[in-house]
Amino acid sequence: MLEITGYSVEWIRDPFGIIQGKRYEFLLDIQVEEDDEMYSPHGLTLRVIYLADGEASKIVKYEFLEKSTGKYLDFDMVEEEYAETLAFCQAHYAEAEEN
Repeated sequence: MLEITGYSVEWIRDPFGIIQGKRYEFLLDIQVEEDDEMYSPHGLTLRVIYLADGEASKIVKYEFLEKSTGKYLDFDMVEEEYAETLAFCQAHYAEAEEN
């Protein structure tokens, strides 16, 4: 189970209009239990690329990183974690600056 303890969201500009919909980058500070295989004493960040395109909104890509080192961690989210992360992104993507 992932506990989101902080986040930032940024709209990814597409100056050439190549991609359909709008994409957002989320950096989610997450906390997991010490007995979880993903646990790191350096802390964890979940980087998510989220596509908002009407009914087709989805997570395009995600990756786990050690917070203090930036090192990539090769883990997949389980279905429940994925659903929670998707719901979080759907609820917060509009907070990004689109200027």
